[in-house]
Amino acid sequence: MSQELSRSLQPRHVAMISIGGIIGAGLFVGSSAAIAATGPAIVLSYLITGTLVLLVMRMLGEMAVALPHIRSFTEFARVGLGSWAGFVAGWLYWYFWIIVVPIEAIAGANILHHWVPLPPWELGIALMAVMTGVNLMSARSFGEFEFWFSSIKVAAIIVFIVLAAAYAFGWTSPQGETFGNLTGHGGFMPKGFVAVLAGAVTVFFALTGAEITTVAAAESKEPARAVARMSTSVIVRILTFYVGSILLIVCVVPWDVVKVGESPFALALTTMQFGWASTAMSAIILTAVLSCLNSAFYVCSRVLFVMAEHGDAPQWLVQLNARRVPARSVWIGSVAGVLGILAETLAPDTVFAFLVNASGALMVFVYMMVTVAQIRLRRERERTGAPVPALQMWLFPWASYAAIGGMLAILVAMAFTGQAKDLYVSLVTLVVAVAAYLVRARRARSTVSAPV
Repeated sequence: MSQELSRSLQPRHVAMISIGGIIGAGLFVGSSAAIAATGPAIVLSYLITGTLVLLVMRMLGEMAVALPHIRSFTEFARVGLGSWAGFVAGWLYWYFWIIVVPIEAIAGANILHHWVPLPPWELGIALMAVMTGVNLMSARSFGEFEFWFSSIKVAAIIVFIVLAAAYAFGWTSPQGETFGNLTGHGGFMPKGFVAVLAGAVTVFFALTGAEITTVAAAESKEPARAVARMSTSVIVRILTFYVGSILLIVCVVPWDVVKVGESPFALALTTMQFGWASTAMSAIILTAVLSCLNSAFYVCSRVLFVMAEHGDAPQWLVQLNARRVPARSVWIGSVAGVLGILAETLAPDTVFAFLVNASGALMVFVYMMVTVAQIRLRRERERTGAPVPALQMWLFPWASYAAIGGMLAILVAMAFTGQAKDLYVSLVTLVVAVAAYLVRARRARSTVSAPV
């Protein structure tokens, strides 16, 4: 059987897969912590980090057009920096998303627990079983699931923006326009600009995931074209959803009444006198969580498959089933998810908490490697006189350097905020990945040099 993934994903699938990986519980619930810690100026935090992610996606678009044979986000690091970068970036990226799987499953189980009288761990395992089945069927079945679930999320955010805008402008508000909430409770920046930068650190992790486009595009009919088209447009749409909805929330309700862990969307809808808000938001959040879980499942299996193709993972993972799905990689994601759920249930403050901390800064490391790879590849093309790709990075090289500077600033900010522990544990994870590559490379040299 040909060990080549199917090409059954349509452009609409690829677009919604990217959105599905980003818009999850982090927006609908997690944004409450960012608002409470920063105030109305959290909008600036979203703009700062959104611009940073937009630059990274533009670089990905350039590399995808220049190197149409590359089929995975982390493989650009391999081409630009060497096999060590492909190994390290691939495993760090896989580890980040394999942790997302049980996180989203646990979040979904806790929501279902309000409606279904079963222990959360049983509901979590049931969700894992459903998602395993969806991802084992075919890439197209996964794409259809993601398309419709992401469509629900997008429709919900658009409806929210329309309702909240009407209220903020005073068209449906009994007391008139509510823009005064932006400055009426300690000012627009009540915690100072440092809090805006600290908020940017939190928001950065909420916005990562748009790069899933490069993974999913490998199973579309025109991979390079799909990445080029989606690299900028998808993140612009997501920025609109995030920044627009968060701005309207802090217009509709005073920022200091937002409670950490509770959906600010539900709070805003309740303030606007929509009695159905709580139940509707629970259903929407569940949809968002399942969509994000589905995307995480997909990414884990495909990244593992690509690494196995390059010899960075066991070769038996290259095997595809009759539907041209890397079934063994899917099952590994399923087992990891179940183990994560059980670890959270049995020891909520130890094993699983450590794993989550260990993934804290990994996406920054991976994004930085890909950014440096883009600079090197672009310089190499200029040196050899290769044709200029149809899609180019803006203001090269300064915008690329700015992206690296922004990500370094995020790491520094983590070191001096409450996320220092996440940074240090993530650094340990990075060291482990580099050490694993060195061991693998040494064994490979020994095998080659051994007498026959």
